[in-house]
Amino acid sequence: MSHLASPAANRAPGRLGSWRQPSVLPGFGLTFGFTLAWLTLIVLIPLATIFIRTAGMGWSEFVAVGLSSRALAAYRLSFGTAAAAGLVNAVCGLLVAWVLVRYAFPGKRVVAALVDLPFALPTAVAGIALTALYAPSGWVGQFLDPLGIKVAFTSVGITIALIFIGLPFVVRSVEPVLADLGKEVEEAAATLGANRWQTFNRVIFPAIFPALLTGFALAFARGVGEYGSVIFISGNMPGKTEIAPLLIVTQLEQYNYAGATAIAMVMMLASFAVLLLINWIQAVTRRRAGA
Repeated sequence: MSHLASPAANRAPGRLGSWRQPSVLPGFGLTFGFTLAWLTLIVLIPLATIFIRTAGMGWSEFVAVGLSSRALAAYRLSFGTAAAAGLVNAVCGLLVAWVLVRYAFPGKRVVAALVDLPFALPTAVAGIALTALYAPSGWVGQFLDPLGIKVAFTSVGITIALIFIGLPFVVRSVEPVLADLGKEVEEAAATLGANRWQTFNRVIFPAIFPALLTGFALAFARGVGEYGSVIFISGNMPGKTEIAPLLIVTQLEQYNYAGATAIAMVMMLASFAVLLLINWIQAVTRRRAGA
């Protein structure tokens, strides 16, 4: 009868019963087991080696390498420039995504392809190009140097390199959400008397904020671990423009594998804490939007 619902229909979303609903894939147990096995092989085992190798060090040795003044300066530079580049990309990436979604113009496909270029371009090539551009004798640097503005071999140059490689993450995260939102939402808000700022602040931004935060997280994570495009433009001066990934490579070149894993573990824990915070903000935002 129509008033009788099947047991499957009465199951609340997210409970164990909903996991066992018919699916194209061959069942929850098999797919979940494969997921755990694959993540263990690709992610957990390599990360576990860092903890195991670091556990062999004494606390004093760990602090002497992983928390030294040189390492702390490298952490501040890597995380600070990655966060700054992520914030710039969040603003500029939103504007680029808006233009690509909302407007039709000649050469749109070329612009869209240029957005993805940092994905395909070797990072070392990007670093060499940016260094040639912003060095004191470069195309742009030769005009900035007389003004006392230094970009190459400073934290500013590192930030620019991270902006270059991080922009596509924000654009490609926000673009599909904007496309699904459509212009009808803006028109509906306008008919209800909302001005442009109110429409963006109360209608559009809450809808795209989770995707924007995801793009920021991806750009930030990429920036923290970036090496190839940064070492050319940073100058690699210890305590000033030396990034944490370069410090790890330096330890490896000195055959100090325990020291390299100590620095890697500090970076991994700090990155995990930041990404966990971002995921928590996303969950709170979605929960408030659902309410």
